[in-house]
Amino acid sequence: MNKHSRFWSLQEAKAKFSQLVRQAKSDGLQVVTVHGKEAVHIVPASDTRARGPSVDDILTAFQACPVKGFEIPRLRTRGGFRDVEF
Repeated sequence: MNKHSRFWSLQEAKAKFSQLVRQAKSDGLQVVTVHGKEAVHIVPASDTRARGPSVDDILTAFQACPVKGFEIPRLRTRGGFRDVEF
């Protein structure tokens, strides 16, 4: 987490959603918790668009694999990838 990260309980996030969005846009990552545990991260859209390769870039790289008979089915997806923590 960076120094601007803020934790919001789910109840607070629902009640102050507009403020949560504004704060994410200005300060970056905001974390919503459920029962005291991280549930979701709210980040500005600009952060997610600037991260790494697109789906097409990744598929192109896999399709260039020198292993014979290696195929990847073409799946249609919307948007880019995002980081997921477990």
